[in-house]
Amino acid sequence: MNKSDLIEAMADSADISKAAAGRALDGLIEAITNAVKNDDSVSIVGFGTFLLRERAARTGRNPKTGKTIEIAASKSPAFKAGKAFKDAVN
Repeated sequence: MNKSDLIEAMADSADISKAAAGRALDGLIEAITNAVKNDDSVSIVGFGTFLLRERAARTGRNPKTGKTIEIAASKSPAFKAGKAFKDAVN
């Protein structure tokens, strides 16, 4: 399912126009992105939690040359599925 398929499914489910569903989806994505970017988590009960995980700096190895390299610390967005979502999938 891609974004346009999701917009169509949202429009059919909520009995709204595709344009309104598209604006709603864009607003949701923007709100989640801004919250996670500001190191805040977004919890949707029954679905899951969007959060920011920090990776510590570490030493790695270049597989091509075998030399050790320093990998800088970084931040990565993550999603933790909720129980109801996990149960629905299984």
